[in-house]
Formats: sequence, C-alpha cells, structure tokens
Amino acid sequence: MQKEIISLAEITRFRSAAEEFNPFDWYKHKLEHEPVSYTEATDSWNVFRYEDVKRVLSDYDNFSSVRPRTTISVGADNEEGHHAGRVNLSLDPPEHRKNRSLLSAAFTPRSLKLWEPRIHEVVRQLIQDMGDEPVIDIVTTFSGALPTIVIAELLGVPPEDRFLFKEWVDHLFLPLPQENMEDVQELKRHAAKEYYNYLYPHVVHKRTALADDIISDLIQAEVDGERLTDDDIVRMTMFILGAGIETTSHLLACTFYSFLYDNEQIYQEVRSNRELLPNTVEEMLRYRFHIAKMDRTVKQDNNVLGVELKKGDVVVAWMSAANMDKAIFEDPFTLNIHRPNNKKHLTFGNGPHFCLGAPLARLEANIGLGLFMDHFERIEPVPGFKLEDHLTPSAAGQTLTSLPVRVHRR
Repeated sequence: MQKEIISLAEITRFRSAAEEFNPFDWYKHKLEHEPVSYTEATDSWNVFRYEDVKRVLSDYDNFSSVRPRTTISVGADNEEGHHAGRVNLSLDPPEHRKNRSLLSAAFTPRSLKLWEPRIHEVVRQLIQDMGDEPVIDIVTTFSGALPTIVIAELLGVPPEDRFLFKEWVDHLFLPLPQENMEDVQELKRHAAKEYYNYLYPHVVHKRTALADDIISDLIQAEVDGERLTDDDIVRMTMFILGAGIETTSHLLACTFYSFLYDNEQIYQEVRSNRELLPNTVEEMLRYRFHIAKMDRTVKQDNNVLGVELKKGDVVVAWMSAANMDKAIFEDPFTLNIHRPNNKKHLTFGNGPHFCLGAPLARLEANIGLGLFMDHFERIEPVPGFKLEDHLTPSAAGQTLTSLPVRVHRR
C-alpha cells in the first residue's frame, strides 16, 4: 500500500530556499515558543526540544515506525520503487531486530577497516583530477563525487557505471512538491525501474563471485537461519544508497559552505591542528545538517509529550532543531568546533533505528576533509556567489547544487 506523503512545506512555510537552508530563526522560535505544536494543514504534531525528540525516536511503546502517513518520500510508487520489500526496516522491536541485523552485515567494523584504504584512494584521485584550476566547484568535483564513487565501489559495481547511481539517488530521494507532484513521481518511477533492472543481474552474478563488498556481505548474511533473496538485496541497497550518497554528499557540501561563509577561520585552524577534525565533523553534523527529521505514528493514546496524543496521530521529530536546544548545547546557534559535547547531536537519530550508515559517513568526511587539507593550504569564496541560485530540494532539505571555491595549493 502506498503511504500518504505529508508535505513538510505545509509545516515549515519557509519563504525561500535560502531560508530553508538556514532555518535557525524558525528553530529558535519553535524551541522557545512552540516546542510541541500541531499543524492543522497536515494534521500532524511537531516536536523540537532535545528530550522530546529523543523520546519520540526511542520510545517504541508509544511511537511506532509503522506508519501509513509519513514525511519521507524515498523510493517510488511502482513495484521496483518499494525499497522495503520483504525485509522491512520500518518495523518496531522485536520484529525490527532481525531485519536490521541482516542489513548491519554490510556495516561491520571489519568492513570499515577494509574500506578505509579504498576511500583514501578515491579521494586522492578526485584531488588529482582537479588539476591546477584556480576555482573548482566543490559539489561536482568533490562532495557529490566522493560518496557516489565510494558507494558504487563498495557495492562492487563496474566503475564506469558509478555516476548512474548519483542520478538515481537524486531522483529517488526527491521530496514530493504539491505543484508538480506527478512529474516528480514519474522521475522517481523511472529511476527506481532503471536501478532495479541494473542491479538485479549484478546480485545474481555476485552469488558465484563473492568479494569484499556490500552485496557479497548481504548475500552471506544470516540471522536465525534466514537469508536475503536477490530481490531483498536489490531493495535494501536502494536504502543504503540514501545513507551512502545523499547524507554524506550533503554533509560535505555544507561543511565547505561553513568554511567559506559561516566562519572563514575554521579551515585554517583545523588544517593546522588535525586533532580538531573529528570534532569539527561532529559540529557540522550538529549545526549544518538541515533538515534532519523523522516521523512516528502514535501507537496508543498518551500524553508523554505534555499534550493529548491519540492513536494514529503523526508526530514529526525535528532532530536538527533538537541539535539547537540550549538545555543540551551551550550557545547552540553558534558554530563551535571546540564544543565538548557536540557528539550528542541527534542528526543520525536515536534508539532502535539509529542510522547504520553513520560510521561510513563519518569515515568519508574525516578522510575526505583531511586529504583535501593536505593538498590545499587555503580556500576562499568566489565573489558574486548567491546562495538562492545554488540550491535544490532534497531529502535533507535544500542542498547545494554547486559551490564555487577559489583554492590555493601547497
């Protein structure tokens, strides 16, 4: 059954793409004046404060991941586009445990160790490909390319086909706008069909040619005597694509935007003291990753959030707003790479559905930024850049389509 998609635009009412990219005033207002609020237009509740968001994400007795109405528009409404398939990750414990365990076979510490040198290789090649150009578009040459190449490599598909994945992801993870919904649905259906038809033969072939890659790990995964079918694996990798490409690409692009426009001293400071890099990545996840949110369906009548919730109500938990809660983070609307507790951010979620791809996203960001800093001693904004002209809707809110950067090599 196709889920009803709730329009986030009806909740946020941002006046421009740039305002959505910088939603700090909206978060501040909600945190201070409407921490738990109802939106009539979408018939949904919204929570913004840290402890409330954490409660909604982790209290599966009261808030269910099984939801007929959702803000998440991943996949498509045709047969190929149902990314859940037989192995559905949108379940509550204890049923969720088996499905998550099957998928987690692709994200073991052993896997990360194996992938680390491969990620180094990809980053070095991307930097080499930039040549001697004084101005580069960091989105197309780096932040968009790096996770695309890495995830294609880790899935074990031919290198010449890797950029097909970026196009499919861009379409599969598009939010559904009210004004041209059918056009976007058609893009999604086409991408889902192409992706499914492309990857299925690779999975079949891989069963007789196992290697050190995600598909091989999923083929060999077994929990309680159960294994994944070829169809399961194709659909699960559609889910992995979002974590592997969309999330990391958005994080990297926003980090470079921060280096250029939030605080131009940070790049040089981190470059001079690499011990600051992991904490810088965490602060970017807390401060610059918009818009992280997740919805749940109320399982039973309750008032655990201080309002009367009825069974079947939808509650949207705004993780990015929770990351700005002054009860948890001192001076939260300031970017501070020295913040001691910024790893408490909720960008990757909380509870049973915590993002499995989080370690990979962190690894790519730390390796990518570190090697970039090795090669480029200084970066500068390009005069005339207008943010509004360089944004596009995505699952993570407005994301950068391009970001020109003047680079100074060592």
